[in-house]
This record gives sequence, C-alpha cells and structure tokens, in this order.
Amino acid sequence: MSKLVQRLLVFFIGVPLVLSMVFVDYSNHLILHIAMIVVTIIASLEMYGLLAVHNSMQPRMLVITLTVLLPITGFLCAFLSLPFDLLTYTLIFILLLILLYEVLFPRVKDEEPFALSNSRISSSFLLVIYSGFLITFVARMTVWTNSTAYLSVFLAMVFGCDSFAWLIGMLFGKGNRGLFLVSPNKSIAGFTGGVLGTIGIGILAWNIFPQAFPGSVYKVVILGLIASVSAIFGDLIESVLKRSAHYKDSGKVIPGRGGILDSIDSILLLSPVYFIAIQLLYGI
Repeated sequence: MSKLVQRLLVFFIGVPLVLSMVFVDYSNHLILHIAMIVVTIIASLEMYGLLAVHNSMQPRMLVITLTVLLPITGFLCAFLSLPFDLLTYTLIFILLLILLYEVLFPRVKDEEPFALSNSRISSSFLLVIYSGFLITFVARMTVWTNSTAYLSVFLAMVFGCDSFAWLIGMLFGKGNRGLFLVSPNKSIAGFTGGVLGTIGIGILAWNIFPQAFPGSVYKVVILGLIASVSAIFGDLIESVLKRSAHYKDSGKVIPGRGGILDSIDSILLLSPVYFIAIQLLYGI
C-alpha cells in the first residue's frame, strides 16, 4: 500500500474518530481525557528514544511516569471540578523531583558521578514539558461553555492546516521548496495553503458556531492565522528533534504517518497558543 493511500485512509478514518471523541461530552469529555493519557504515554516513550540517542537520560520508567502525571491531573481537575492551578503545582513538583533525583541517585559507577547530570536534567525537563504539559491545555478547554465547539474547531484547524499544506504543496510546491532547512520538502505554496485553509476553517466555524465565536469575522481570521503558523511550526520543531537523533519518524504506530509524536506535534504546540488566543479574543 502506497504512502499516499495510507495517509488518505488515516485522514478519512482517523480524523472522524478523533472528532467523535470531542462530541461525546459526557463528564467534561471523559473519553477525550482517556485518549490524551494513552497518547501521552506513547508519545513520551517515542520522545525518550529520540533524546536518548545523544543524551544521558534518567530512568525511563521514572520520566514517563512523571510525564503522564500531568494529563492525569488535567483529567482529575475536569472530572472533579478542581482548579486547574493544580496543573501548575504538579509541574513544579515534577521538575523538583527531577532535580532531587540527581542529588539522591548519582551515577556512582562513573568516574565523575555528576558529569552528565546537566544532560539528564535538561532532557527530562524537555520531555515532561513537551510531551506532558503542553497537551494539558486541551484538558483546560474541556470545562469551557461551548467546549465541543472550541475543541472541534481546534482539531479541525490542526488537521485542516496539515491537509491543505500537504495538498497545495504537492500540487504547486515543486519549484519553491526548501522554505525551512529542517524540512526541505516544505514549500512556500504549502505554507500558504495551510494558512489560507485554516483561516477558511475559522470563517466556517464563525458561521456554524456563532455562540462560541461571536463578534467580527476578523477575530476568526486572526485565530486562523495564529493557529496555522503555530501548527506548522509545531511540525517543524518535532522535525528538529528527529533530525538531531537521525530518525525519519518517531515511531511506526500509524501507517503513513509514523509515530504518535509525528501525528500530535502540531497539537502540542498549538494547544497553549489556541487556549490563550481564545481567551484574549473571546474573553473566556
């Protein structure tokens, strides 16, 4: 099966499946929270493998467990109506534990037990924040009024940006590739297509969900512009991580896409940006 066919199958089966989780809003989107916890586990394992290529690492079970504590905390906040400030406290607690680990469990077999502590600490920090903390901004949106509208548009913008960028880039990007060194196949045409397509999704959302996106259409145009650029750079940032480790894909979980991290890279970067943009534009 060609990569094109695999990609199309994932789009027409996977995207409706993910969106269906959003529309089941029982207990503040319980199914979506469970999916985020599972995805975080797999993404953390993939990222641990990427970072371990050139870095000394703390024990895998420790780092993955600490990372998954964040979406679990997000779920508990939504399910039990607890303040989401607990996520910030949990993150601080986790980062302190990572620092404390180097004090209590030095590499005594090494000639210099603390020579690689900086590498271990920074790698754990990056993994926890990138794979665990960023996605918790999706959890914060599950308790909003009109959460289904905001979450479905968020995912539609992520998937739409990727799809429009891929399609327009494939059709018109042959002579203008190399826009970013980290991803030579990315083209100006693809970048433009992703931006315009995402803005179009925003305008469509403005018409479908007027209660969630009130006011001027220019607000959703701004939202679409911010979302598309964030989603594109989310993909590019993960490309940096993979190139540094000399990996083509982060894993082999999804046919035609690679690993879980390859599929949620745009979601990870966009989720805090979208969360903040919605708050600023619509006063939530």
